[in-house]
Amino acid sequence: MAVVLRLQRIGKRTQPHYRMVAIEKTRGPHGEPLEVVGHYNPKAEKDAQKVTINIEKYEGWIKNGAKASQTVDSLFDKAKKAAKTVTAPVQK
Repeated sequence: MAVVLRLQRIGKRTQPHYRMVAIEKTRGPHGEPLEVVGHYNPKAEKDAQKVTINIEKYEGWIKNGAKASQTVDSLFDKAKKAAKTVTAPVQK
């Protein structure tokens, strides 16, 4: 059983929304996932709201041999960078 981490589209025709799922490679685009790892909303206004990933689940699947798609991998990198860049309070 080859497991991949990929995006699964949900939402209406003009309102795209994606789930990041761990799913068997042979299953179709609307197949039942093994686990939902996160969400991606490309129409969100703030970058912090665009990508939400459970990092423990993601790294657990990668550690168990799952392959992430190129898009999921780049979104994970963006989410990690956004989590690391915490703005310091401005002192007067």
